[in-house]
Amino acid sequence: MRVPPEAEIAAPEFPRELGWLNVAFLRMDRQLGRHAVLVEFWDFARVNSLRTLPYLKGWHERYASSGLRVIGVHSPGYSFGRDPGLVERAVARLEIPYAVALDPELELWRSYGNKGWPGRYLFDRRGGLRFMHYGEGEYRDTEQAIQELLLEIEPELDLPEPLEPLRPEDRPGALLTPQTADIALPGDRERLELVRDWSDGEDYLEAADAGAAALARFDAGGAFAVLSGTVEAGVYETDGRVVADDPGLRLHGFQFTPSPPAPAGSPSEA
Repeated sequence: MRVPPEAEIAAPEFPRELGWLNVAFLRMDRQLGRHAVLVEFWDFARVNSLRTLPYLKGWHERYASSGLRVIGVHSPGYSFGRDPGLVERAVARLEIPYAVALDPELELWRSYGNKGWPGRYLFDRRGGLRFMHYGEGEYRDTEQAIQELLLEIEPELDLPEPLEPLRPEDRPGALLTPQTADIALPGDRERLELVRDWSDGEDYLEAADAGAAALARFDAGGAFAVLSGTVEAGVYETDGRVVADDPGLRLHGFQFTPSPPAPAGSPSEA
């Protein structure tokens, strides 16, 4: 969504106590004047954030030398995401090249009034909000807005065509079918078929013994289980079933991704 300049929504400053990865620290006021700034709230355990990452990396690679500063803000949606060591390993594993702020207590999230993952905010060189978007999508619109702000800094820039969509559902105007809502535990326990004993935790179910299983039925393009405990914390692709090899496996929930849009002229569009 484009935000008109006259709205005069200013970029919040980064709290001094935030930790950072890939840089020592950043201040928003030091970026202004010579940069357009793209701030993306994300979580390494949110599949929607992971699906958006290739575009963030692409914009960083294309436009960092022309004045774009990409900043990821890791605001965790699960208890394990407050561990900076886990986030650092995820940033390395995902080969994220740009600065990442650690927001374990959601302080920056609240100052932005952010509402979901990913949450994208693009500021011009004066620190005014010019574009925002929640969730996946609007990649072409985002890149076009980036280019416009860079041309405000340097009108003679020679800029490329926007990145091609990575997936059919990323194409502008793609019509997506409704999908199963994500499952958050332990509150959505009744939406699962459970085998053997699972105990409720802060934001998870924990397997009491090996062989404990959970099944989620879904209608979506893909399913991902959020796991921790006896495995490296994160999202794992699944067919909707999780089986604990050892007691102590923690299941935090299931996330679902869109199905590709039906081809034009297919019965679903009749």
